[in-house]
Amino acid sequence: MSESQSLNPEGIVYLVSLGCPKNLVDTEVMTGLLVSNGFFLTMDPDQADIYLINTCAFIPSARSESTEALEEAQAWKEEAPDERKIIIAGCLIQWDKQESYRKQFPIVDLWTGVDQVPDIARLLKEIKPGLNYHRNETPTFLYDEKIPRLRLTLPHIAYLKIADGCDNRCSYCAIPDIRGDMRSRSLQSVVSEAETALNNDATELLIMAQDITTFGDDREDNEDLSALLLEIDNLKGKNFWIRLLYTHPAHFPQKLIDTIAARKHVLPYVDMPMQHISAKLLNSMHRRISEADTRNLLRRMRKGIPNLAIRTTFITGLPGETEEDFKMLKDFIIEQEFERLGVFSYSPEPDTPAAGFPDQVPHALAEARVAELMEIQAKISLKKNKLLVGREFDVIVDFIEEFGAVGRTYMDAPEIDNVVVLENICDLTPGQVYKTVITDADTYELTAGLKD
Repeated sequence: MSESQSLNPEGIVYLVSLGCPKNLVDTEVMTGLLVSNGFFLTMDPDQADIYLINTCAFIPSARSESTEALEEAQAWKEEAPDERKIIIAGCLIQWDKQESYRKQFPIVDLWTGVDQVPDIARLLKEIKPGLNYHRNETPTFLYDEKIPRLRLTLPHIAYLKIADGCDNRCSYCAIPDIRGDMRSRSLQSVVSEAETALNNDATELLIMAQDITTFGDDREDNEDLSALLLEIDNLKGKNFWIRLLYTHPAHFPQKLIDTIAARKHVLPYVDMPMQHISAKLLNSMHRRISEADTRNLLRRMRKGIPNLAIRTTFITGLPGETEEDFKMLKDFIIEQEFERLGVFSYSPEPDTPAAGFPDQVPHALAEARVAELMEIQAKISLKKNKLLVGREFDVIVDFIEEFGAVGRTYMDAPEIDNVVVLENICDLTPGQVYKTVITDADTYELTAGLKD
């Protein structure tokens, strides 16, 4: 950055990133581009003259969160309307094809969709009255290792988004309509980014996309997830971890099971949303996998990957979900005893097939089913955690508090799963992996001490 830029920034930006880690990567790319083009960042909105929100629109609760952030930004701008600008980016603009948010919040200075991520700095510099709404109907943007990116996570954590968009077309999901068709980065692009992250203090690489198990399917170079994991696993570096997020049970070949088991740095942790187990609902959801094939896959995964931890999610209250279907799901969760599990209630998404299905389930009933399943899972989690007491585990330390260090085992993704507290141990280095012994267990928290 030149001396003139350091004295006279293009603008001072306050950032709000909503939604999942995949969306956070877009925020990090925009941040890298802004900083590279003379903009400053601040953690205090009162010091900013630009308020940038990267929105999420996946489900109604996400849109409500985006609305609340917009209202906060509006109040911020109203304090100095001639000096402050609001920029709204991301999924909300792609979802809102009727431009209802634009009409509701005319105070916003710039609206940008997914394809405008690489142009954010230029668009900010070129804001003109009435010409500041940008959205391509079908997004095609895909970042690569050459685009500036400023990681906003803990220094030792790096999310690698290996693809964007989705071709699965589940009947309840609006993601393909929001993010576009599935498009994979090249293997070498991802490997290069992984190498850079490792050279810049990352010790945990989180591989993600809408469905990482279809990585490479849209390309003609025969690259796939197994090949990618092999290349990243062979990179030189300290004791780093590779974690897999957002796999799909319909696209999980035996080759991938064997790859996970054989690689040194790939954790025996798989995030694999299953959504349901009722054959009827799996079919209506367009999940492309049967109950029998799901059970067979789980058996092969448990057999082929020692000490495997599976994180999954389910949806209750889907159109047509009867008490019998719900009991099947409940029995399945009790039977499988998943290490990590989340449950969501179904919400009809406009323009998705499931929104028009008959036999819609009342929302209150869906929420009651969520509560029942999470109560079951809490008991499973406590039972499994109690069995860990006395066992040795590698723990990656995330941060240090007054009461001690806080970290995670291989079974736990950051900000999603359980934590490990090393009480009264504060002289550890965040990002490093330590040998520990579990001394106590709660439902979603473990206590540990350093191994002698």
